[in-house]
Amino acid sequence: MEQYKRILLKEFDSRQKVITELTNLEAILNLPKGTELYISDIHGEFAAFEYILRSCAGILNEKIKDCFGDSLSESHKDRLSALVSYPELVLGEETKGQDWYQETIPQLLNLLAFAGAKYSRSKVRKALPPQYAYIIEELLYSDRALADKKSYFENILTYVIELREAVPFILGLSRSIRQLLIDHLHVVGDIFDRGAGSAQVMDELQHFHSLDIQWGNHDIIWMGAFFGSKDCLLNVLRIAARYGYLWDIEKDYGLNLRSLTLFADKTYQSNPKFRPILGGREQEFSDEEILQLEKVHQALAIIQFKLENQLIKRRPEFQMQDHVMLDKIDYWEESVTIDDTKHALVNTCFQTINPENPSALTPEENQAVDSMLASFQSSLKMAEHMSLLMNKGSMYKIYNQHLLFHGCIPLEPSGEFQPFILNQAHYAGKELLDFFEYHIRQSAKNKEVGDDLSTDLIWYCWKGKLSPLFGKEKMTTLERYFIEDKDTHKEVENSYFSYRNSEKVCQLILEEFGLFSQESRMVNGHTPVKTGKGESPIRGGGLLFVIDGGLCEAYQKKTGTAGYSLLNNSYGFQLVTHQPFQNAQKIVESPFAQTSLKKVVENVEERTLIKSTTIGQSLLAQQQELFGLLHEFYDR
Repeated sequence: MEQYKRILLKEFDSRQKVITELTNLEAILNLPKGTELYISDIHGEFAAFEYILRSCAGILNEKIKDCFGDSLSESHKDRLSALVSYPELVLGEETKGQDWYQETIPQLLNLLAFAGAKYSRSKVRKALPPQYAYIIEELLYSDRALADKKSYFENILTYVIELREAVPFILGLSRSIRQLLIDHLHVVGDIFDRGAGSAQVMDELQHFHSLDIQWGNHDIIWMGAFFGSKDCLLNVLRIAARYGYLWDIEKDYGLNLRSLTLFADKTYQSNPKFRPILGGREQEFSDEEILQLEKVHQALAIIQFKLENQLIKRRPEFQMQDHVMLDKIDYWEESVTIDDTKHALVNTCFQTINPENPSALTPEENQAVDSMLASFQSSLKMAEHMSLLMNKGSMYKIYNQHLLFHGCIPLEPSGEFQPFILNQAHYAGKELLDFFEYHIRQSAKNKEVGDDLSTDLIWYCWKGKLSPLFGKEKMTTLERYFIEDKDTHKEVENSYFSYRNSEKVCQLILEEFGLFSQESRMVNGHTPVKTGKGESPIRGGGLLFVIDGGLCEAYQKKTGTAGYSLLNNSYGFQLVTHQPFQNAQKIVESPFAQTSLKKVVENVEERTLIKSTTIGQSLLAQQQELFGLLHEFYDR
């Protein structure tokens, strides 16, 4: 404490400096809070995700309308929205003349001033591109109603254009506007899998100015793989092969999959059940490439099933003995018995399985796994992305008195918190999520082991019955590949998913996490909201928002939308329903035609000020420390 006080005294070494900082803090505390954007279940859909960020989830269009009113035509507002969203595309379409720059840059400056009106000048300055910050401030705060200032403004602007700096200047202005419109980003899980652009999403998040991440079940297997779990690694790669982006992540992360492809090519044949699900990317692949993916897909699936058999036997405390599927198969007649019912197996690819020891890997399988794990763990880009997940991520987040988590809070059929029992210890509710987060962080400390309890618990987070990230009785992956009877494919959800419609239960969960305010809400992802079937993203009497609305193309037939995002500004929550994203060029051509539907969920009478936020609590604590320092100056 004394050391901290010495540091404080070094920075504020006079009474006047303390008074200045106290005044500054008081001003900031009484400003309206910034706008937060909540998004979940991105699933590698980079283009759609980027559009939501670039359009600020529809806020940009609203701000343009509010800022310019009738002074600009609708088509002009359209063009300005496209410019701020995708300046690289708009500026690259055709050469712009000096008159265009003279007209457009002042409009961007007006919009920047409008977007930054609720912030301190210091915060606006931090959002500006460093190389142009001084120039922009001069232009931003010049009173053009005064003749001298108007001339001053026009001279600076002309000089910027004549020096051929207009294009980078506009790029910087556009980024600054977007940053001021979205003050903070919450990613409520599942960045990875399904789509091919997970690495690009992570690159974007690395450079985002302010964010937090709540881990999803698809994120956790990437983390587990990097921390040494072969089981998690095989799940990551199998899903990539299944959805046709295995070669994308090989290229993005510099992975070496040569041992795998050579082994698969000589071991497996064509198998239509393992044909990759390519969606609209079918034309990008040759018949030979699709056949190669079919073979690799089979190899990864069989190795995964073997490794998971080993893990379940290694961890009887996980109580997953019913999931040891390979031991239940009659390899002679190709059938399996589940719950006393025999099922024929189809599209099998068991050539590397020894019926006497089904879990054993062949020497070639071992070599392929070791090579893939070493490659995965030595990727520099992978290390950067996993570091971001660890530094910005957690199992849950309490922010501004709201509870954010990806999957579920496991509940008994009675509605009570369901305990995970490990070595006679019980973990339920908040304690359960804290337990898993502790072990995830323990696993991150030692990437060399890979089969320790902490790392095995990461795999349990992926598919264990009491995992807050999974929330189902079991994962029926093997059954879906090899059994035609769809009754065996069912994955029964935890009771949480029916109880979350209850206001009383949602209130119970909030209180479990120490949230007793009437303004507190929960934000949840993980399960797509089937809008076409009448489901609502607003549950529990308005206490819960479920914001997985189908950003991933694979889910859009079920959901009827292209995803939800949630906004929270100083006036309350707004729910945004997004339209299917086509491509950036169509957005540039007709941005307002792509406008998303916004629903105001609440409208508070008084705007929320920074003093009432999580950041405000930190600033209030700083203020109290400075008051203590001020008293010391008075006592001298």
